[in-house]
Amino acid sequence: MPELTVTTAGGVATVVIDNPSRRNSITLEMWQQFVPLLDELAADPDVRVLVIRGSGENFSAGADIGDLDRILRDPGLPDGAWVTRAEEALAAFPKPTVAAIHGYCVGGGWEIAGACDIRISTDGSTFGITASRIGIVYPLSGISRLVRLAGEATARYLLFSGDTVDASTAFSMGLVTKVVPAAHFAGEIASIATTLSYRSQLSIVAMKSLIGALGARAHELDAELARWQAESDNSDDPAIGAAAFAAREQPTFTWNASTRNRAT
Repeated sequence: MPELTVTTAGGVATVVIDNPSRRNSITLEMWQQFVPLLDELAADPDVRVLVIRGSGENFSAGADIGDLDRILRDPGLPDGAWVTRAEEALAAFPKPTVAAIHGYCVGGGWEIAGACDIRISTDGSTFGITASRIGIVYPLSGISRLVRLAGEATARYLLFSGDTVDASTAFSMGLVTKVVPAAHFAGEIASIATTLSYRSQLSIVAMKSLIGALGARAHELDAELARWQAESDNSDDPAIGAAAFAAREQPTFTWNASTRNRAT
């Protein structure tokens, strides 16, 4: 069953995105697991460091495309609320967080990795934000974080093109902290997690809080995001993109920027 699993040892909690048969794509139920799980780990005095990784060969291919409508449009909640809540809970997690990235780290998978303090990647990893391929609007919190990490020009390229990039390119863009050979990956993750667990938690928590305060304007554009999400909801593009993705075909989107309606 797709789920988030957690183990704790030596002050390090390891959360595993466990859906390997679908490249660890994240179902609605998995998105809903994030906040209570992170709250529990934040309250655990034995946890000093959090590591997030994927099961098997990939970090995460993002939101489960077969579950996309439920994920983005849960009745009574703003579009994408569960994704945003998970990302923001991870970004606000008071202790240091490490994303252990291998294989695909795409879409919502990148959103989870991007919310971590430190991102360590294997040299064979692949990164991308594929919202424009599917016809959905990437969450504002994710856009804001991407701009802060990679700069506006790079963020525009990644968001608009939907292209994927390799680990060395991701490093040059500022998306990852360090790239290591696959053979050294497990040792590197263990080393950085152990190092962080030995450091002053007061210093780390205080400095993490101060760094986070620098981006406190992130939600000023909530109304603009809601407007664009409504535009997406009222278009055929999400259904077209999801169907083409499932069929491994090139989608023909119908929404038109000049008319803001279906192309005729």
